Amino acid sequence: MKHILPLLVLALFFSCHNSAQSNKKQNAIVQAKPVEVPLKNGKAKAYFASGCFWCVEAIYESVKGVEESISGYSGGHTEHPTYATSNTGRTGHAEAVEIIYDPKIVSFETLVDVYFASQNVTQVNGQGNDIGPQYRSIIFYQNDKQKEIILKKKEALAKKLDVKIAAEVYPFQKFWIAEEYHQNYEKLHPNNSYIRNVSIPRLNRFKAKFPKDLLKDNH
Repeated sequence: MKHILPLLVLALFFSCHNSAQSNKKQNAIVQAKPVEVPLKNGKAKAYFASGCFWCVEAIYESVKGVEESISGYSGGHTEHPTYATSNTGRTGHAEAVEIIYDPKIVSFETLVDVYFASQNVTQVNGQGNDIGPQYRSIIFYQNDKQKEIILKKKEALAKKLDVKIAAEVYPFQKFWIAEEYHQNYEKLHPNNSYIRNVSIPRLNRFKAKFPKDLLKDNH
């Protein structure tokens, strides 16, 4: 016991030190200046985190004007995150999606509406049974105009529902694309038990309450 106690104290010291360092890095990200992604071929990009990226990817691809939805990781302090490291909850990253859209067809405001309409807006650090900081809700802004849109909609929703909205609001910094097998997962694996029992029902709940004229006809 005499030898074990100093080791425990040392382990606790390093654990607290690493946690403090991670918190410091995470705070720096939240307070950083946002990075604005330029238009490419007339298409814009937006970034959201809202639980499992398999679910969120499919939801956004059902919206008119959205060309593609890519699964990945964002919001954290760790370089080159992977699915395995993200799942530890220690990277600071959340499962996120990169939305490539035509701003002439769908606005950023509508994409924010899609975000709030497609989740449990009060659940902290997760959606449904997907629990942990890697599943937390984050809306990323690239400039002051987007930040204002997000904050106004978040405030209005909180007032309307008389609840606290869990979504965090982050300045966009970098998006890390997830492993290839995560891309288009719902579309490629319709018989997967998670897809059938969680992802598709979530998509259907969203489509049932979102304006039909904003959804693609083939979804």
